Amino acid sequence: DAPAVAQRLVPDLPEGPLTADKCWQAIANLAPGGMILSEEAATSSIGLDVHMAGANAFDHMQTMGGSIGQALPAALGAAVAAPDRRVLCATGDGGAMYTIQSLWTMARENLNVVTVIFANRSYAILNIELMRVGAQNPGPKALDMLDIGRPDLNFTEIAQGMGVEAGRVETAEQFSTLLEQALSRKGPFVIKAVL
Repeated sequence: DAPAVAQRLVPDLPEGPLTADKCWQAIANLAPGGMILSEEAATSSIGLDVHMAGANAFDHMQTMGGSIGQALPAALGAAVAAPDRRVLCATGDGGAMYTIQSLWTMARENLNVVTVIFANRSYAILNIELMRVGAQNPGPKALDMLDIGRPDLNFTEIAQGMGVEAGRVETAEQFSTLLEQALSRKGPFVIKAVL
């Protein structure tokens, strides 16, 4: 018997205040076929499986074992290895800070990588790990170590300082518009998705 193939259901473009779930909805709608997704979105990856099931066929490279900082250099490597394919890097702002220098190489080599930085201003996955190890009622100093605000990181200026065009979005409509523009052009681009 031939295997059953699920019908492809492309999600509609989202509207309203930006959430990680709405980002994945837009990515699934706009992703070109054959895209390579380098993903380390951790807490912002909720919604990826649901929405990306309706996307054009793509390859998904994801973090294994709780590493932080692999999405940007893995996306860079994918773009070098497969220059004819569009690469989308999805990372949290905490993970991006581990290997932000990858943006410079993307600019230098004019690599076709669109990077979405989910900006929740926290090492949110480490807050979850704190609970998993049984830390109950952590104090303000412990929680402060997992916060990446004060000052807020300006990823658009960081990217531009490394030679990568960038934009900042706060609504689902802005995200969809900027993502569509970024995917249609050559070279690297960073989208700071403020959650």
